[in-house]
Amino acid sequence: MTIRVLVADDQDLVRTGLAMILDAQPDIDVVGQAADGREAVAMARQLQPDVCLFDIRMPHLDGIEATRQLAGPDVADPVAVVVITTFDLDEYVHGALKAGARGFLLKDAGPPLLVQAIEAAAAGDALIAPSVTVRLLAAFADARTSRPAQPIEPLTDREEEVLVTVARGRTNGEIAEQLHISLSTVKTHLAALMRKLGVRNRVELAMWAHETGRLER
Repeated sequence: MTIRVLVADDQDLVRTGLAMILDAQPDIDVVGQAADGREAVAMARQLQPDVCLFDIRMPHLDGIEATRQLAGPDVADPVAVVVITTFDLDEYVHGALKAGARGFLLKDAGPPLLVQAIEAAAAGDALIAPSVTVRLLAAFADARTSRPAQPIEPLTDREEEVLVTVARGRTNGEIAEQLHISLSTVKTHLAALMRKLGVRNRVELAMWAHETGRLER
């Protein structure tokens, strides 16, 4: 199955480079390129790509607001968005993830991680650059102003284990290997966690884990 991708970045050279890297992959097809956030939202609604790759700092509409309009909590049929930026700033990551992004990368991450993030987003998964995952999510927990929502049902011991591995940025395959369970079992636990916690993706799972101090136990 080919993953249809829309790339948005206000720098021509960067946008073209990202598109070339992705188009070189046999399972990825770049269906559109946008130079600003407003154009990116319009193109996404018209082209309906599987994944949008957005820079954060763009004219007219920044990547965070563009993400919110396409993937925010109030969007009935959210688009998978991966945010990429040069700036390793906590507020950017927090804003992007709260807006509904399924991934966050720095532009120095390299082609393999970029491709992994796109493939993960297309599969309903999420990937955050390993260099920022734990530090930033922990910072979000420290900055919280309200008590995290409680699960509608108690989490099982195994679900707690899966939750912690997700918060540490592990992929489904890595979780399966670490906990000695199958991939299908990992997906079953993730679905149960999302239902119990009322979240939509593993990024929100990771944020909840940090907000409730799961990694400190």
